[in-house]
Amino acid sequence: MFELYAAIWRVSWRRQIVLIILSIAIAALAAVPLNFQQDIINALTQKDVSPEHLTEMAAGMFAVILLSLSLKWLLGYRSGVLGEDVIRILRRRIFLSGGTAPDSSATISKGKLTTMVSAEAEELGKFTGSAFSEPVVQFGTLVSVVGFIAATQPRLGMIAAGIILPQVILVLATQIRVNRYVAARVRILRQASDDMVSAQVQALSDDIQAQFDDIYETRRKMFLWKLSTKFVLSALNGAGTVAVLLLGGYFVLEGRTDVGTVVAATIGLGRLQAPTAFLIAFYRQVSATRVKYELLRDIVLPGQAAPPKAGARPS
Repeated sequence: MFELYAAIWRVSWRRQIVLIILSIAIAALAAVPLNFQQDIINALTQKDVSPEHLTEMAAGMFAVILLSLSLKWLLGYRSGVLGEDVIRILRRRIFLSGGTAPDSSATISKGKLTTMVSAEAEELGKFTGSAFSEPVVQFGTLVSVVGFIAATQPRLGMIAAGIILPQVILVLATQIRVNRYVAARVRILRQASDDMVSAQVQALSDDIQAQFDDIYETRRKMFLWKLSTKFVLSALNGAGTVAVLLLGGYFVLEGRTDVGTVVAATIGLGRLQAPTAFLIAFYRQVSATRVKYELLRDIVLPGQAAPPKAGARPS
């Protein structure tokens, strides 16, 4: 995985720095609306707010939301353009390889090259745009929101943090098996594409159809592992929400906290589910992309030569 990220950094480090800065800014704003919600709910509950002050708090909350959305738009645009630029670079490198494997006299078939250009380069290039920025946004959001909940009510913060660790362990344990299916699917698809453009396509008809069956079976097993993991993760998130409401309710009844804190913690816990789910999905994507990168590496990055910088024209 380090080799994959090192290659991405060499290609696009200047633009990645800009994306990381935007990501940090977005993460820093993640908990601010929760603070506004807490203040508004507590003020309304205690009936200790004027219409003017309520309007000011609502306007401040909306301004923060608009600022966060604007930064997300800019981040999405720049990361998308970067991804497309890297896709273009990969396709040029594959095309200019001429179908010959580096450091070898072996010729890569047109079928395999077609699959690399049309599908594999697309997936690897798109990943490049979000390789650094999205983990920073989502992990920063987790830290920001959990920190806010812990600061307002430490025990509720412990619940929020406690539901994340089991999910991480579960995903790490299951992703190894999923990666094997990813690699197998790529190899089978390459071979099927190769056979389809060969002169003996009629003679290989049964083999090609058998390979389609193999692809189906590989995907079926991937779905089984992914959906089972998702079920357990969703159950953990549901248990966390119930626990926050139960414990927070006890605290309110005992006068140890206020309604606004419980509401903000519940909303914050809901906001944690999105970045947690994304980071899990992103880890899966990183793992799968690493497998595909290793399969493409000998074509796209021959020898020890560093790849061209994003935006550069081939000579």
